[in-house]
Amino acid sequence: MFRRIFIGLLVIVAILAAGWLSLRRADIPYETLEAQYANQDSQFLTLPSGIIVHYRDEGVRDAEQTLVLIHGFSASLHTWEPWVEELESDYRVISMDLPGHGLTRVHGNTDLMPTGMATFVNDVLNQIGVEDGYIMVGSSMGGLTSWTHATMFPGQPGGLVLVGASGWPEPAEAQEDEPFIFKLMRNETVRPLIRDIDTTAMVREGLEASFVDTSLVTDEMVARYVELSRAPGNRDALLDIIVMDREKYYASSEKLSAISVPTLIMHGDQDNLVPVEGARLFEAAIKGSEAIIYENIGHIPQEEIPARSVADLKAFLEGIAVETAEPEAIGGASELNPVDN
Repeated sequence: MFRRIFIGLLVIVAILAAGWLSLRRADIPYETLEAQYANQDSQFLTLPSGIIVHYRDEGVRDAEQTLVLIHGFSASLHTWEPWVEELESDYRVISMDLPGHGLTRVHGNTDLMPTGMATFVNDVLNQIGVEDGYIMVGSSMGGLTSWTHATMFPGQPGGLVLVGASGWPEPAEAQEDEPFIFKLMRNETVRPLIRDIDTTAMVREGLEASFVDTSLVTDEMVARYVELSRAPGNRDALLDIIVMDREKYYASSEKLSAISVPTLIMHGDQDNLVPVEGARLFEAAIKGSEAIIYENIGHIPQEEIPARSVADLKAFLEGIAVETAEPEAIGGASELNPVDN
């Protein structure tokens, strides 16, 4: 009897192992991924740390305003393409892949914490010669990176835009609505098993949770997320980020009080990943900030409503341009156009 039970268990284990092996997916070499996901505007640089960075420097090189676009967790600089198309005629637009994402390499000792990501962005900007006064724009985890960067390097960003930005402690109900793939990644027992399997179905579920209009989640988008996650080292990095201890990196009114630059907050009211309440908390904590809440929009307004959201961004940028205009220029304009009182 025991022999039969033992043989039965072996058969079950063999079936499970065969199923796991059939779902297992190997890393994709960077050369293959670059051929698919880099374009004519893609550039690569090597930081002193040895990390090779994928970035794009587009638009008007000597524009009065430079935008630095930072994507969210598991995404890449591709999330900004709809905005870049509308911005590149008037602004210098820099986007980059964070370590462990897209085509930027990651090492085993790379600092993937919010402060490490903020330092990474600063190192890239220094390397390509971007001076103070740029506008930091961050989506989701990129928003966390952006406001962390603003607190670590005061006086460098001249403005801040937070799009569905994370950073506040999540309420219990938000954790219950979390996409299934994120819950699996947090399970220490399951993590090693899912690291190498085909995550296409789970990625699709996570992306569909990010949009109200799920028709925007195409097969091409899902494939890009899945394939870029299979760059060497990226899967380990993504798993490390999602299970990291966030407590000491949480936003607080005290921490955010250090931000004194013009700040725009964008958030969809149907955001299933980062609760919309976070937008109001940012608005209350950052002096002089303005929040725009989009009705019936999800986590990625730059992709779900690109025309409307980029128009709001442009209006914000125009306001900054007026505020930072030279006093002499304003005075000269007044003399040319006197107003009778």
